[in-house]
Amino acid sequence: MEINKITLVLISLSCLFSFSASRLSNSLSPAPAPAPSSLVVKSHSDEVANENTITFSIMPSNADPGLQKICGDTDHPIECVTTTAPFLQENMLIEPVSILKIAVEAMGNKTKEALATANRLLLDPAVDETMVSCLETCIESYNAVLDVNRKVVDAITVHDLYVMNMELSANVENVHTCSDAFEEADIESPIKEFDSLLEKMISNSLAIGVDLVRF
Repeated sequence: MEINKITLVLISLSCLFSFSASRLSNSLSPAPAPAPSSLVVKSHSDEVANENTITFSIMPSNADPGLQKICGDTDHPIECVTTTAPFLQENMLIEPVSILKIAVEAMGNKTKEALATANRLLLDPAVDETMVSCLETCIESYNAVLDVNRKVVDAITVHDLYVMNMELSANVENVHTCSDAFEEADIESPIKEFDSLLEKMISNSLAIGVDLVRF
């Protein structure tokens, strides 16, 4: 009887040790590697293409395809299309040099609007001396833009690419002089919308002249 008890105890201990060893073995076994997930890598070219698609999708739907293509090479394609499209003539050859001429003409018209607004504000007796000084700076800058535009047209006429691009570059500084005057005086410009648009128009003209026009 005593022998049977001992045998039963040994069998129980053996089962216990086997179960513990099995648990220990399972806990030490490495966890299965997770299945590789599908990772989609978006390339830079895909992002650029998507941005271009968005840009062209919000352009005027009735814009000339040739104009859209040229304006697509500028930093501000929407402003390029909207400011030059009204000047397109029927059966006009759409090429970089013709669009540049139109862009310069459109820029000149917008500059004259800004000039008229600045002169009108200058006559307002409520305007203080600081504002007067800034407006006078802008009037001088706008006149400089108009002078440069005439030189650009002359350079296009004689196919002088160097002078054309040099003068277009000068307009960048001209328009910034106006906005800088208000910034340095720490007052809000009443003609900032004009300057903002002119900066974009000048940038577009420079991009077309430098990158696309060839004589």
